[in-house]
Amino acid sequence: MSARNSLAGRAALAVSAAVTAGALVAPASAAAHPHAPADGRHAPAQRAMDAAVEDGIPGVTGQAKDAYGTWNGTSGVGDLTTGRPRGPRDHYRIGSVTKTFVATVLLQLAGEGELDLDDTVDHWLPGLVRGNGHDGRHITVRQLLNHTSGIYDYYADPDFAASFRLRDGFFEHRYDTWRPEQLVAVAMRHEPVSAEPGKTWHYSDTNYILAGMILEKATGHSYAHEVRKRIIKPLKLRETSVPRTGPHMPRPSSRAYSKLSDAATGPSYDVTEFNPSAAWTSGGMISDSADLNRFHEALLGGELLPERQLTEMKTTVAMSEEYPAAARYGLGIAERRLSCGRTVWGHHGGILGSTTESVATEDGRHALSFNFNGDWTGDSDAVIEAEFCGPGKGADGDG
Repeated sequence: MSARNSLAGRAALAVSAAVTAGALVAPASAAAHPHAPADGRHAPAQRAMDAAVEDGIPGVTGQAKDAYGTWNGTSGVGDLTTGRPRGPRDHYRIGSVTKTFVATVLLQLAGEGELDLDDTVDHWLPGLVRGNGHDGRHITVRQLLNHTSGIYDYYADPDFAASFRLRDGFFEHRYDTWRPEQLVAVAMRHEPVSAEPGKTWHYSDTNYILAGMILEKATGHSYAHEVRKRIIKPLKLRETSVPRTGPHMPRPSSRAYSKLSDAATGPSYDVTEFNPSAAWTSGGMISDSADLNRFHEALLGGELLPERQLTEMKTTVAMSEEYPAAARYGLGIAERRLSCGRTVWGHHGGILGSTTESVATEDGRHALSFNFNGDWTGDSDAVIEAEFCGPGKGADGDG
């Protein structure tokens, strides 16, 4: 769900769900298991994937697409018990990359005149955002989408963490269903992180729970229906799905692993199956690397949004100090300037045993999406840098 330090920030999210009894520790054989040539244009990205496995991530799968074609890279294993390698067609939970899909639908609705980005939250959800200094009468849809609302992040609530992402609570509650109103209520127990909406950037999953509720109020349909109608079907994203409460993963997919702790040490647990309603529109979708690349190609290439709305999406604000200075946040998408001077757009996604990155150049013609099936280690920044800033791919390079 949260975008914690990487493209839009990535902190090791110790969030998980175990489906096997006991802990699993990566065997020595879970070293790099590449399925692509170790040379060529994408060799740096392959080496960065291998390095993530050496750092302790069970496995990596990803795809890069550019003017020269499509490359699939994998490393490590998809199942610590059987040693089965990760596959190039693996499905995975995309976490906060979901936010880009939700923001795209809301911007489409704005373009159609069904809502205005400067509508207040209270206009659509009267009285819902109240308590401890929160006031939906002074927060706009735009501020939800660019994380300047000041609303507390329900995901940071200690009780929520104990019941959803830490070991004992997760084993007990992994199949529980959360309603969006419950998630908002968790946030309302706390004071806002900013007293003045629109002035300070602070990442909050609550923003996108509210955005999803507004989407449903404006359309009269579920957010899943709207995402399928407006994005998945037109782009033929056959491997992308919007589960509500179903805990299972489509095939093929790997297992997903977490420490179920705020520490990066200790046993690893199989966390593949859980009820994703605790993430909902902040991070509940499932996809694969090829579909995510196609999505960003279409989005940044102007296939999904009129020019005015795409410009709105790419109008960015500075992020907070703990995030890279070269990163800025728009409406459900982040802009990042890499070390070689190139700029990529996209989103980080972290959720229960899964770390995803999906980014593309501004024209969408060079895209990279990949997934770690673990949430406690691995340098995803290094993979992005390797793909876009490798030999011949600097500021003046092609691709």
